[in-house]
Amino acid sequence: MKIKSSAESSSRRSFLKRTSLAGTTLLASPHAIRAANKKNNALQVGVMGLSRGVAHVRRFAETPNVSVAYVCDVDESRLQRGARALGKVKALGVHDFRRILEDKELDALSIAAPNFWHTPAAVLAMQAGKHVYVEKPGSHNMAEADMIVAASRKYDKRVQMGNQRRSYPFVREGIQRLREGVIGKVLSARTWYNNRRPSIGKGKPSKPPANLNYELWEGPTPHFPYVDNLVHYNWHWRWHWGGGEIANNGVHSLDIARWGLGVDLPERVTYNGGRYYHEDDQETPDTGEATFHFGDCYASWNGSSCDPRRDENLPFCKFYGEKGSMVMKGSNDYQILDRDGKELEKKSGPGGEPAHFQNFIDAIRDKSVKLNSEIGDVQNSSKLCHLGNIAYRTSGALTCDPKKGGKLIKSRNGEKLWGREYREGWKPKV
Repeated sequence: MKIKSSAESSSRRSFLKRTSLAGTTLLASPHAIRAANKKNNALQVGVMGLSRGVAHVRRFAETPNVSVAYVCDVDESRLQRGARALGKVKALGVHDFRRILEDKELDALSIAAPNFWHTPAAVLAMQAGKHVYVEKPGSHNMAEADMIVAASRKYDKRVQMGNQRRSYPFVREGIQRLREGVIGKVLSARTWYNNRRPSIGKGKPSKPPANLNYELWEGPTPHFPYVDNLVHYNWHWRWHWGGGEIANNGVHSLDIARWGLGVDLPERVTYNGGRYYHEDDQETPDTGEATFHFGDCYASWNGSSCDPRRDENLPFCKFYGEKGSMVMKGSNDYQILDRDGKELEKKSGPGGEPAHFQNFIDAIRDKSVKLNSEIGDVQNSSKLCHLGNIAYRTSGALTCDPKKGGKLIKSRNGEKLWGREYREGWKPKV
């Protein structure tokens, strides 16, 4: 794809002429990195998006025989932050992730850019022969959820989504105990998310800051004039770019709920609520409840972004069965209760992300290794969020066909929200 932004190219050339702080050199040529990697047979990874992506940089850097060959961000200040995270390790810093994909020796792209980048960047990476680690939700909408899975199948690439609890030992054990019938048949699952987010205010039109290439930040999305309360986080709360709290954090707990119930896609979906706490630019709800009916079982997500409800002591996820219940507080733990709420068993331990990244690397090296969060499976969890948002933005309720990827039944307005428009030349093609 031809790069049209001369400003970005100039900024990149300027950046590559400099050295960063903390002893990390951003090389104009990766030849020195190549020599060391070939000697150690290291897999080479590029990381895109250096806010959440700084954790990716650190996790890959500490994984044996893995080299972070590139760090990438459209914001130069964040690019240097990602470089500093590597310490004395050398890497090439770029503003445009497509430069990373030109490297035929690169093995994988790790995507921690905003949600609207997830599928377009992942598809381009797979077409370039790279495996992909992508943050949740992995897609912006239902159409993209199908695209990223189709690409992984067509190009035979390993794609792991960043819902890291799939690799937590006691979460995995808890799910296995559900499979074994520890609480009998699992009938329902309830999940919660609570926070105390402040108002995002009302944005004022302005020029993007000098350190940000806003055109490249927008990437695949149709152009929207820059406002001063958008970047780098509040895009989550505007439908043009984000999917609200359910796609931001709900996807984590809904994924565990769906996994524990042993289901894929629902027959009926509801999502009701609103923006109640602040009068500002936020379009997505700060308070609401989404429900999902799977035929013989049920799941729900209750979100309260502006009130932490600390007195309620709500867990991350709770399963209800014929013989009792299982509670997951939200880390690496589970608790089993009888029908009267008496604790029968409890297990917990330290959580963490290293195992999730290690599983991704192991699966690249050995095809017999199963991904803990394989994209074809976990995009069904992302689809719960997308379907919930469609319900919220239309009538509040949907009927779906789970055998046809969640296809909507008699929802003309909902069908308009199935996909999105793209900037010219950016629509993913599988």
